[in-house]
Amino acid sequence: MRKPNPMQDANFCSRLFFWWLNPLFKIGHKRKLEEDDMYSVLPEDRSQHLGEELQGYWDQEVLRAQKDAREPSLMKAVMKCYGKSYLVLGMLTFLEEGTRVVQPIFFGKMISYVENYHPTDSAALHEAYGYAAALSACVLMWAVLHHLYFYHIQRVGMRLRVAVCHMIYRKTLCLSTSAMGKTTTGQMVNLLSNDVNRFDQVTMFLHYLWVGPLQAIAVTALLWMEIGISCLAGMAVLIILLLLQSCTGKLFSSLRSKTAALTDDRIRTMSEAITGIRTIKMNAWEKSFIDLITRLRRKEISKILRSSYLRGMNLASFFVVSKIMIFVTFISNELRDNLITGSQVFVVVMLFETLRFSSTLYFPMAVEKMSEAVVSIQRIKNFLLLDEMSHCYPQLPSNGEMIVGVQDLTTFWQKASETPTLQGLSFTVRPGELLGVVGPVGAGKDLQLLKEGDLTKIGDGGTPLSEGQKARVSLARAVYQDADIYLLDDPFSAVDARVSRHLFEQCICQALKEKITVLVTHQLQYLKDASLILMLKDGKMVERRTCSNFLKSRVDTFSLSEKGTEQPEPSPGPGTPTLISESLDPSLQSPRPSLKDAALEDQHTENIQVTLPLENHLEGKVGFKTYKNYFTPHADWSVIIFLILVNIAAQVAYVLQDWWLAFWAHVQSGLYFGEFVKGDEDVVFVLNWYLGAYSGLTVSTILFGITRSLLIFYVLVNSSQTLHSKMLETILRAPVLFFNRNPIGRILNRFSKDIGHMDDLLPVIFQDFIQTFLLVIGVVGVMVAVVPWIAIPVIPLGIIFFVLQWYFLRTSRDVKRLECTTRSLVLSHLISSLRGLWTIRAYRARQRFQEVFNAYQDLHSEAWFLLLTTSRWLAVYLDVICAIFVTVVAFGALILAESLDLGQVGLVLSLTLTLTGMFQWCVRQSAEAENMMISVERGIEYTDLEKEAPWELENRPLPSWPNKGVISFKTVNFRYKSDGPLVLKYIEGSIDARQKFGIMGRTGAGKSSVIAALFRLSEPEGDIYIDDILTTSIGLHDLRKKMSVALQEPVLFTGTMRKNLDPFNEHTDNELWNALEEVQLKKSIEGLPAKMNTELAESGLNLSVGQKQLVCLARAILRKNQILIIDKATSYVDPRTDELIQKKIRERFAQCTVLTVTHRLSTIIDCDRIMVRPSPF
Repeated sequence: MRKPNPMQDANFCSRLFFWWLNPLFKIGHKRKLEEDDMYSVLPEDRSQHLGEELQGYWDQEVLRAQKDAREPSLMKAVMKCYGKSYLVLGMLTFLEEGTRVVQPIFFGKMISYVENYHPTDSAALHEAYGYAAALSACVLMWAVLHHLYFYHIQRVGMRLRVAVCHMIYRKTLCLSTSAMGKTTTGQMVNLLSNDVNRFDQVTMFLHYLWVGPLQAIAVTALLWMEIGISCLAGMAVLIILLLLQSCTGKLFSSLRSKTAALTDDRIRTMSEAITGIRTIKMNAWEKSFIDLITRLRRKEISKILRSSYLRGMNLASFFVVSKIMIFVTFISNELRDNLITGSQVFVVVMLFETLRFSSTLYFPMAVEKMSEAVVSIQRIKNFLLLDEMSHCYPQLPSNGEMIVGVQDLTTFWQKASETPTLQGLSFTVRPGELLGVVGPVGAGKDLQLLKEGDLTKIGDGGTPLSEGQKARVSLARAVYQDADIYLLDDPFSAVDARVSRHLFEQCICQALKEKITVLVTHQLQYLKDASLILMLKDGKMVERRTCSNFLKSRVDTFSLSEKGTEQPEPSPGPGTPTLISESLDPSLQSPRPSLKDAALEDQHTENIQVTLPLENHLEGKVGFKTYKNYFTPHADWSVIIFLILVNIAAQVAYVLQDWWLAFWAHVQSGLYFGEFVKGDEDVVFVLNWYLGAYSGLTVSTILFGITRSLLIFYVLVNSSQTLHSKMLETILRAPVLFFNRNPIGRILNRFSKDIGHMDDLLPVIFQDFIQTFLLVIGVVGVMVAVVPWIAIPVIPLGIIFFVLQWYFLRTSRDVKRLECTTRSLVLSHLISSLRGLWTIRAYRARQRFQEVFNAYQDLHSEAWFLLLTTSRWLAVYLDVICAIFVTVVAFGALILAESLDLGQVGLVLSLTLTLTGMFQWCVRQSAEAENMMISVERGIEYTDLEKEAPWELENRPLPSWPNKGVISFKTVNFRYKSDGPLVLKYIEGSIDARQKFGIMGRTGAGKSSVIAALFRLSEPEGDIYIDDILTTSIGLHDLRKKMSVALQEPVLFTGTMRKNLDPFNEHTDNELWNALEEVQLKKSIEGLPAKMNTELAESGLNLSVGQKQLVCLARAILRKNQILIIDKATSYVDPRTDELIQKKIRERFAQCTVLTVTHRLSTIIDCDRIMVRPSPF
């Protein structure tokens, strides 16, 4: 049960200053925060409520667009849903920036008092005190309004993101088959992790697109009142900058669009690599996939680097533009010979500083984020407009006879397709009848064994169940539905003959005897019990008859009975292969336990620990080692030292500019009041000296500011690329066990969201922090140097800020880590749903899965909401303290006015006001930078994983090895993890050169474990020799490249048929066509529009499972190795095709050693030797 959110019952002051968070900070100060410490999400922020609300507006927009014959606009739906509340919040921004504009007015009145100071004028002093009080009140009001605005506006961004995520997931569950071919897992993960993040960012700054220009107009009016037309020169600089930044919006949009497409490709390829990791490892393709993903990443980084340079220029403008405007204004004023007072100099400076955040930081950020958000909205809209499956679930009659009737049915996989998938189908099935559907490949067609029973946790992709166990769970799930109509698509291919017969007799013939059942199968022996048999070929109905008529018709049914499937085990004799050859250990021939006993032992074959819902996360501060490991690999110490020197130089030039301006203001005041004569040579020399030095400092500030900004972005973006490369290599070097323990969503989360943070957010935040930190140091240094007594309030202020940050970070770090870990649950659920999409639809479980997704989103929102509010808690306290500091300095300056001159008071007060926003911004950005470094920390975690044995060793076999193919086992034990149970025990024996060796056994009996031991997917105990070379004495790639393997679970990649047969262009077209012919696929591929260049959907969605198996088998055949291993690779293939394939393999690989693992005795009946494994060794 979640803790209730204390904000719901908090009073006004508690909400305003976030006092309701104090108990959480106390907990975080004492110990590491856990999931149970988070507060429940507020009702108005729940995923279901937000998603359904926006979905309603989107549905209305789609209907209106159809009526008006136009394309629907997701932007319109968003504006109708959130526009009113967002505009209201815009008024807070307007008021907030209004308080900043009036601050220079009160500041100017105070400076004027000092400039015209008379010790006896008490009325002027009291008036100055009033201005000081007004200034302090404005600073405090600004602090309250600023954080009130940002808190509420960020909640709007969060709500929009959550609502769009809800819609994306809902759409995922509804996508049609043709639509699935137009998108990829990579794109959906990218939409859900990176694209939706743009809403969090754009909402914060969007109002500054109109508030910034309005504030600039107001400031221009005030400047005109102070110095006249000269102000236009400075404002011209700002206008030019704003126009340039507006133009860069198109560049940001273009780059974001290209980057997003490249990120889609990278994440899709990563997803395919993780999903097919067994295939990749057994084929030794890791290096090739590293090269492929690295190439994609390099293209992606090239676009990101361009965007980063633009961001760097924007941040550099924040640093230098106000100084350029001040410089240009005063130069033009000097050229006009317009005399101004010292107080006017400081008022002009403060008015330009007022524009610093709104116009030179927030406005360009708004342009950038809006440009990127427009691209993301377009991408999301295109996804939401993909075709959907029909939602029509007709209500079946509750009484009377139910009939399934199909009359002359023709179907297409895609609307645009010219070739029908099924053509001319007609049949009728009544309750109690079984319709058997048979045809060649591509024709169109238990709990007590588990340790925890029905409470056993199933991991990603069905871990730890075997393929046969998954098939049984799937069938059981169907039976438990107690439906009226059952559609069973080849449920027996993954299980052995005895289990298959048991399932057919007990499940289909008994449990479903009163139901309408349509069974698609290759197991022809069961057709005798079918009421009607439908035979398909090339998508057309060839025959529709009863079993007896079917047999009498003598139709070629690709061998109507599967030879040997139902036969008892043959006795050794002339003409039959030897079962469990005498050369194997005698203990292997001992009597076998019963099926139940064997199955009870079966559970250990894949007994892999399933992960807990939330991944573990580190605790404590992000250490120096993390920073060092991130920054130093790409940039050596010379670059880092140069960067430090450039930063120092930029800051020195910046603060000297302010200091120099104070001296120049003193001279200007003297000229104005007649103390100096402008025509005097000494005065002219001093003015020229001041202006020359001021010009040099301004140019230096610009050059150093831009250089350091671009250099920081270059170093950080390339550091992200370097870390990604290390993560990628480490991941692909990790053992298969790692992928069984970690859901794909958890892994992809680090390669999508965390890498996205490193690419986009970390460089900006880090550059901003360094810039503001140095500004604060410089400003404080100047203030103390000019007026030493200012150190009295500055030192305790610094201590308070340091303690607050330390106290805040102890909680904030844990909240950020929880936010990262809860986010991975959302992505894992998306990917799991994509894998089981047809099952979800078949069981009408969309709503149930949508609710689970909403629950995961709410959990993530709990962490994100705490991240938002805790940062506001810190910011409010910092700004309130800064307001107190301004009050102390303002009144202190008036009290000490007699001992201070105009330049000192003006400089200190102006810098104090500058410090107000800057100080808290610096502390917050330092905290945010450390929080962002948690993404780096999570990435570095993935560079320190357990690794497999080396891919290559110095001791390498000859290129011709193995030339015989002799495989020997000597006292081999095998387990999938070091502390797990043995799944193979004391294997002794050998397989001779060029021998055809069959391995047969029940589902989960450990047949595939023999193959796993051969390929060293986990390191075996004992010795395995291939041609007298110990397999553990050579590198994994030297071993795995010399054996060809085709697995039961086919793995295909997005791309052409040719790419799937030959992923790395190692073979000629003739070789590929020959391989296709040998697996009986040549005719089918020749019938495709683009033949081998036909694009396959993700994971080969547009092929049947049997066809995918045959493609993988052809891929294995192409490798031309001395040892070929076929691990149930034809289990989904019809018997006739299987028979032809086995014949071709025997002919083609007559001089090779072939190991065949299967459930079908007919598949291995012609093998030289057969090993039967009814239970584990």
